[in-house]
Amino acid sequence: MSDIKSITLNGELRRTSAASIADLVRELELTPGKVAVERNGEIVPRSTLESAMLGVDDTLEIVHFVGGGDHAAILPDTWTVAGHTFSSRLIVGTGKYKDFEENAAAVEASGAEIVTVAVRRVNVTDPKAPMLTDFIDPKKTTYLPNTAGCFTGEDAVRTLRLAREAGGWNLVKLEVLGEARTLYPDMRETLKATEILATEGFHPMVYCVDDPIAAKQLEDAGAVAIMPLGAPIGSGLGIQNQVTIRLIVEGANVPVLVDAGVGTASDAAVGMELGCDGILMNTAIAEAKEPIRMARAMKLAVEAGREAYLAGRMGRRKYADPSSPLAGLI
Repeated sequence: MSDIKSITLNGELRRTSAASIADLVRELELTPGKVAVERNGEIVPRSTLESAMLGVDDTLEIVHFVGGGDHAAILPDTWTVAGHTFSSRLIVGTGKYKDFEENAAAVEASGAEIVTVAVRRVNVTDPKAPMLTDFIDPKKTTYLPNTAGCFTGEDAVRTLRLAREAGGWNLVKLEVLGEARTLYPDMRETLKATEILATEGFHPMVYCVDDPIAAKQLEDAGAVAIMPLGAPIGSGLGIQNQVTIRLIVEGANVPVLVDAGVGTASDAAVGMELGCDGILMNTAIAEAKEPIRMARAMKLAVEAGREAYLAGRMGRRKYADPSSPLAGLI
């Protein structure tokens, strides 16, 4: 247990054993993600509360918003991965669209702040051909280089080394496929590649099977996010095993995002209702009859699923339970 220390909190002396500011916030039965903290006259960024160690004689102000008396205001519901904080919990891909214009319009409609991008050889026969960066500005939208199409850990690592050299990216998406028919991940190669990338300073978000044990192994190897498949890539079958996805969420200390298998808005909502931090999709939007409209639908579905998860669903019952009491009927 940490040593007891004296601090000044909101103008009053307090003794605490909290090691970090986040520990202190929880000691107050508050949520670190819903408060603002000033220490010794300087704002402490919310994303650093876990690592900000509490010092002896620190002076802190901890505030939140209230309105209309005692009702707390709803603060932005953000999520953080490898020190990067985002508001949108929807990540979209950049493949299968009819052109870059449609792709850019879909990203705009989805509200996504992250897009996955494949790393491919330069077209030396037409070096002036349009490029994705001409339509989706990497200064405004976070590019997440991925290793789509890699079937060995070695190829995946080489690809991401090139991506970092090209754009300076450390936050990357790793996927190492086992074979072409199912596009299921090869977990042995995936784990090896995760360890190498983490050692080299990358922050890999890792595509994996929906296996709680494998997910924990990836986290221990240095994955900054776990991305279990809901169903095979591009299948549109929806989340096939809600039980294992929920177990992964419950056991993880890093963000969990469903990656692959989403076909329509209800699939995205289900993933969020299971407690996932986000959803990644490409085909469900790109191959819709109206991709822009589907992108808007996915945005709303992710938001609705998240709200439902935070609200806490009603319990399941074996039999009917009337909304109105049956006693006193005429």
